[in-house]
Amino acid sequence: MNRPIKYAPSILAADFTRLGDQIHAAEQAGAAQIHIDVMDGRFVPNLTMGSVVIEAARRSTRLPLDVHLMVVEPDGLMAAFRDAGADMMTVHVEACPNLHRTLTRIHELGAKAGVAINPHTPASLLSEIVQMVDLVLVMTVNPGFGGQPFIRAALPKITQVRAMCDATGRPIDVSVDGGINADTIVDVTRAGANVLVVGSAVYSDQFSVQTGFDALRATLSGKIDGQD
Repeated sequence: MNRPIKYAPSILAADFTRLGDQIHAAEQAGAAQIHIDVMDGRFVPNLTMGSVVIEAARRSTRLPLDVHLMVVEPDGLMAAFRDAGADMMTVHVEACPNLHRTLTRIHELGAKAGVAINPHTPASLLSEIVQMVDLVLVMTVNPGFGGQPFIRAALPKITQVRAMCDATGRPIDVSVDGGINADTIVDVTRAGANVLVVGSAVYSDQFSVQTGFDALRATLSGKIDGQD
């Protein structure tokens, strides 16, 4: 694949007692963007962060902030999140009855627009709007919690989404989120993903952020060299 691989560390897995340091460490290790998971306890069975955390992340880095909205009514939150520093907002096709309007509004706010699909959602549901987005996020776990096992049945969908995005002629990123580590990174990049949302693979109390990034790159280097 000709597209460069981009790493998007998810701060859901970071140590929030030193969030700024954890974001800075990811930036120093080569992250391309920061992934911020917003959960409302309705679309997914968990509550996480909002504007205050986005503002803190914005003060901690110049990297783009991709805010992943796992919420049932994203439209009412998007202006506040953009004001807080979001560079991209990714909404779920399952949560947006008027997805075209939601994506249009994200662009009107001056942000990039992403769309996410859950493991059970067919890629075909994106066919009418894929030309509008800057990123498609394929969930490789059921959203709501970190640390879940990778769902291998999602791999063919990544390939489908890549083909759909390439057919538009636009430089649309294909991202994967959930269970991305040294055991799965080769498969998802071969399937067509070029943005990798990584959590516990880089944020751990067992090793440094730099060590986590180095291990992922070493695995991909083996793939490129034909050593896998």
